[in-house]
Amino acid sequence: VPEPVTAVRAEEGTGPLWVVGDVHGYLDELRAALREVGLTDAENRWSGGTARLWFLGDFTDRGPDGIGVIDLVMRLSAEAAAAGGYCKALLGNHEVLLLGAHRFGDTPVDSGAGTASFRAAWMLNGGQAADMERLRDHHVQWMSRLDSLAVVDGHLLLHSDTTAYLGRGATPEDANEAIKQVLQRQDPDETWELFRDFTRRFAFRDEGGAQAAREMLAAYGGNRVVHGHSPIPYLTGEEREPEAADGEAAPRPRLPHVYAEDLAIAMDGGVTMDGPLLVVRLPLEG
Repeated sequence: VPEPVTAVRAEEGTGPLWVVGDVHGYLDELRAALREVGLTDAENRWSGGTARLWFLGDFTDRGPDGIGVIDLVMRLSAEAAAAGGYCKALLGNHEVLLLGAHRFGDTPVDSGAGTASFRAAWMLNGGQAADMERLRDHHVQWMSRLDSLAVVDGHLLLHSDTTAYLGRGATPEDANEAIKQVLQRQDPDETWELFRDFTRRFAFRDEGGAQAAREMLAAYGGNRVVHGHSPIPYLTGEEREPEAADGEAAPRPRLPHVYAEDLAIAMDGGVTMDGPLLVVRLPLEG
């Protein structure tokens, strides 16, 4: 079982920087997207050389093979490191949810609006029985050790478009450590609070959104926030498929969404809504 690559610091590596949005168990789509940009070969092995690849979290739920996605990311981490590059991953709210469902099951938690349970929330949010059945200790350990924030080449990488990270630590290092400590303590109510924090969204979308992005960048560094979590159609108000001239559904744009006075880049293309699984090279051109 490959161990997480922890020795690589974000500023190391000389190759191009790539970022992947939410995958949600869509393993075939992820394989195809990585092959398309040359990061993997026909056998889905690392072929990116010294490239730096970041996943923004949410590997499981909704799609058919979340554990297969985690296995691929873990393997690519080892292969990329051996080639002089790296592949790293950040914690998403669905990783917290899966860990909670695995550890606490039907244990009641204080949701702030009555009692709830992680298992019920996991099932409601697309939890897949096959993922839970195939979840092993090394998957649990890997998810529990993931960072939540990273600053790379002036980009503040994180999963959720929320300022709730600021309540976890004044620096990326402090926030990362505090969040890992929550997962290590394995307290159901504390883990639920973390899940709820990570589930918040749209902090950078509406009036005051650019200021919220500036606050995050001032605290953590970088000049642009790059996030997943909120599907681009939700951010743009285009939840329905646009119609082409012939009445057929037009394909969704295969591009990230830049907004909040150019201070935020949304990377969740909406693969669970028949949108693209985005694998994008940064910095964006143009």
